[in-house]
Amino acid sequence: MSRLKRAAQMDSLAGFRAEKKEQAVPSGLLKAARKSGQLNLSDRGLTEVPQEVYRLNVDPPEDAKLNVSFGASDRWWEQTDLTKLLLSSNQLTHLSDDIRLLPALITLDLHDNKLSSLPSALGELQELQQLRLSNNQLRSLPVELCSLKKLSSLTLQQNLQESLPEELGQLQNLTQLDLSNNHLKILPSSLGCLTCLQKLNLSNNQLSSLPDSLARLCNVKLLDCSKNQLTDVPASLSEMSALEQLYLRHNKLRLLPKLLELYVGNNHIEQLQAEQLACLTAISLLELRDNKIKILPEKITLLSTLTRLDVTNNDITTLPASVSLLPNLKVLLLEGNPLRGIRRDLLTVGDTLRTDEGPTAMTLPSQARVNVHSIKTLKLLEYSEKQAAHVPDELFDAAAGQSVTTVNFSKNQLTYCNVFLSSLSDINLAFNRLSCCSDICKFLQLVHIDLRNNQLSDLPSDMKNLTKLSSIILSYNRFKSFPEVLYHVVSLETVLLGNNQVGKVDPQRLMKLVRLSTLDLSNNDLLSIAPELGLCTSLRSLSLEGNPFRAPRAAIVARGTDAVLDYLRSRIPT
Repeated sequence: MSRLKRAAQMDSLAGFRAEKKEQAVPSGLLKAARKSGQLNLSDRGLTEVPQEVYRLNVDPPEDAKLNVSFGASDRWWEQTDLTKLLLSSNQLTHLSDDIRLLPALITLDLHDNKLSSLPSALGELQELQQLRLSNNQLRSLPVELCSLKKLSSLTLQQNLQESLPEELGQLQNLTQLDLSNNHLKILPSSLGCLTCLQKLNLSNNQLSSLPDSLARLCNVKLLDCSKNQLTDVPASLSEMSALEQLYLRHNKLRLLPKLLELYVGNNHIEQLQAEQLACLTAISLLELRDNKIKILPEKITLLSTLTRLDVTNNDITTLPASVSLLPNLKVLLLEGNPLRGIRRDLLTVGDTLRTDEGPTAMTLPSQARVNVHSIKTLKLLEYSEKQAAHVPDELFDAAAGQSVTTVNFSKNQLTYCNVFLSSLSDINLAFNRLSCCSDICKFLQLVHIDLRNNQLSDLPSDMKNLTKLSSIILSYNRFKSFPEVLYHVVSLETVLLGNNQVGKVDPQRLMKLVRLSTLDLSNNDLLSIAPELGLCTSLRSLSLEGNPFRAPRAAIVARGTDAVLDYLRSRIPT
């Protein structure tokens, strides 16, 4: 009797396990995969890949044994080889060598699992083009993986990699390689053999140097080396002819690298040397914020193509008059410097700060009272931190005829926007009591709008006429949905909508904002995130934390924009 009970118990458990397995990979899903060549098993709680997945194209389906009179659409022997297998956001700890039974795979997505190693059999997937391994526990890569000649995208961010095989240079068709957020201390010299690379992310590692061989990466447009231990970079990197963006923030640099467009904030740079500036004659953007620079040299005029210079939070006490001679400079950011004032010889140059396109916009340290010089020379009208209910008419009288482009009326008690300056490109009305901002719509040259910390619940429909608007800050207001009119402002690059009550956003319409790169929806009331949001490929920064949705999980959100977008794309029905 006890044996019967034990047998019944075993049968019961076996049946339960079989049923659970069936729920994880329904037979209908496998059947559809035989027809489409695609199988999405993301976020199903899998601890291992079911054997029937590996053998999908090897074994006939179960119902083939029961019914041999298939219709034309159900002929299992005419199945399509599996080319796309998505296994992200599971609990996988290992991958079987049986992966070799899927030799037609083009895309294999294993990100957000618990993999600590990979099988050498991966090297047999010679058709593989995309391999996603981010957010695992990988410490090394099998050398066999480096034989995948067709591999074009390899993402390894958020792992435990301390080194990379020298054979990595054999992946000569790679166009994207993401090694960020690992423990790398050194890079193989063979990295320079990846001459098809267009994007290389090395940020958040422990690199103290870069190999000279990187100079051979003649197609790399974006190189991110932020948050490492770099004290210098090889001068040979100036040979990277396609390089458009170089990020070196949060390192230990003491000198300015001789390169093109630079982001070198949060380093230890103390001076700008004339010979280094001479190597930057084609630069358009130079970010030097949060360094230790005390002086801008007169030779700054060598940067004749410079349009944006950011020296926020340095030790600069005065500006050289030569700044006014930069013909293309549009934005000069000086906030957080101990400036005693603008030098008199700079102020006397009158309109020389103007360019053919218009005046240069400067952000200066906060001043206690209105500076007439800032109106006439910097084209800046400021009346902030006064807790005033309105702006005095005398201020507008002083600005009359001066083509003012920047207005800062923040931190007051304004309930309406009483601005009468048609030339505005930048307006700051943050920390006021605005419930309506319809007057803003008449400033057709606006590029930047800051309306944070007001009482807004909607935006006027006429805002669609602001065809040059690039960024708008709406944080800490009363919006309950993504403002309707913003879907029509195709010039937008930045929308900050955090800390509102937003309950919905339409990704289909958001996709039409092809320039949108930064979207902050943090701390709102979003109950769900549509997977189609992952198709907004222009986004480089997406903030969703602090919302009540369940998926993606907080752990995925915390890993950043790329992880969230990858997850959302993996959830789109195929």
